Amino acid sequence: MSDSSLQFDKSLLFATGALLFIGLVMVCSASITVADSRLEQPLYFFIRQFAFAMIGLAVAWAFISVRLAVWQRIAPQLLMAGVAMLIMVLIPGIGREVNGSSRWLPLGPVNLQVAELIKLFAIIYIADYLQRHHGQLHVSFLKVLAPLTLLGVAALLLLLQPDMGSMVVIMSTVLAMLFLGGARLDVFATLIGVMGLLFAMLVWIAPYRLERLQSFMDPWADPFGSGFQLTQALIAFGRGDWFGVGLGSSMQKLFYLPEAHTDFLYSIIAEELGLAGALTVIALFFVFIWRALAIGRAAEQAGQIFGAQIAYGIGIWLGLQACVNIGVNMGALPTKGLTLPLMSYGGSSLVIVCAAIALLFRVDMETRIPEKASARIRR
Repeated sequence: MSDSSLQFDKSLLFATGALLFIGLVMVCSASITVADSRLEQPLYFFIRQFAFAMIGLAVAWAFISVRLAVWQRIAPQLLMAGVAMLIMVLIPGIGREVNGSSRWLPLGPVNLQVAELIKLFAIIYIADYLQRHHGQLHVSFLKVLAPLTLLGVAALLLLLQPDMGSMVVIMSTVLAMLFLGGARLDVFATLIGVMGLLFAMLVWIAPYRLERLQSFMDPWADPFGSGFQLTQALIAFGRGDWFGVGLGSSMQKLFYLPEAHTDFLYSIIAEELGLAGALTVIALFFVFIWRALAIGRAAEQAGQIFGAQIAYGIGIWLGLQACVNIGVNMGALPTKGLTLPLMSYGGSSLVIVCAAIALLFRVDMETRIPEKASARIRR
């Protein structure tokens, strides 16, 4: 595009496009057998994922057309709306329950996973808070604690679904943003310690979480029971070798590995594309995180605290979620129901991640040429 305000960060654009493209191809490959068996439509999941990708791109263009000042103005209302939707999810007859978890709001032919929405809303809210209290967090513990009160309500509602994975990602992202926003190291360390104790308590009081942790530590102790999913994922990694068995040639997706096209898509990538493909995905996420943090740093140096914290938050959120998903697939972390951003099958996750990345591009545009970005983007 001729207008310099519309020239996006090329490295970020490349990493995002490559991850989205690889994700679409691998969702097609990983889901074709199960879709044919269950629905007699081999491309069912791919078609839906492609449609969600198109919707995500349309939503992204809408988001990138809105000035950051607008998002800052409605930040508290967005978080309150997110909390309200988390409450609605738990109401029988409104929320939809799948596999014992109430995480979705049915919206006609699609289901909205509210946890994905609350991640973005929490980042916008904290970014606004840090803008309004810039320079005050290092002198007051209450200034650090105050925004965690409302987010604590959201975290509790997520645990009631239950969705501990999303809760950990949100709270970890928020704590990192508070630290980058000026919270003292001793306060930050205290909050990390408190979160660690709460995490240990939540694992201890919930038998299924404790069982999941034990099976993660030694999945081969019960390879056909609690450790089945992880052992099958590890077999996929072993079969992949250096360059994989070839696109579409996975054995583990043939009803051996559950959720092969969703939470365990990375295992199929490792099997079909090998170590080379698996490392390529990691490298693309590294580029994405690097550019997100670089955009945040540039915005901070330009005095745009809200935009800087938006960029930091999105980079930390998606980077952390990618690390957790990849770690789960490799057996380095306990199994959690977190998708691989831009890649795993799931409409809510894909659309909301596209919207978040659009905000990241918007931060970059307003940092480089604030006047033109505000005036030209709508033309």
